[in-house]
Amino acid sequence: MAFLTSFTHAARLKGSACGTGYSLPDLYITGMALTVVSKGFDALTPHELYELLRLRSDVFVVEQNCVFLDQDNKDQQCHHLLLYKEGTLVAYARLVPPGLAYPAEMSIGRIITSAQVRGTGVGRQLLDVAIAACYRLYGPGPIKIGAQLYAKKFYEAFGFVQSGEVYDEDGIDHIQMTKAAPASAAASS
Repeated sequence: MAFLTSFTHAARLKGSACGTGYSLPDLYITGMALTVVSKGFDALTPHELYELLRLRSDVFVVEQNCVFLDQDNKDQQCHHLLLYKEGTLVAYARLVPPGLAYPAEMSIGRIITSAQVRGTGVGRQLLDVAIAACYRLYGPGPIKIGAQLYAKKFYEAFGFVQSGEVYDEDGIDHIQMTKAAPASAAASS
């Protein structure tokens, strides 16, 4: 069974489910090979868990100078998307099932890239894979995110539209954005 059957920017990914994790082939971005891993919380190795928490801390706490409690007791119910470059975690997203962050919508959260790969297209590839993985895991419904305001145009390029007013979260302006369910899902309703 294919995990992701289509990928809009750079590649087609095929892999097979293995327990609560997925084994995916390498993803190639111009001049850069990435390994993509998607796992449920219980399938993460201690090393993978440390790496993703470290990257989240490096970006959200240290770089953005934002003191907040990252461990919010949602990780245990989510899937985790990790992108590695030469064995180093360089990008991450948390795939949140419907009803956990928002009443009815699935969500993608903790979307980050390490400083070493920013500006290379890895963030676009991460979000592309995350959207496809959400549809594969949770069905073809709408996806709602809490986005940092400065990244609004980035998310708009993927079909997200602002769906709430600007709000402060831990000293950083955020907005809610929603990506409508794929047209094929709306047509079959």
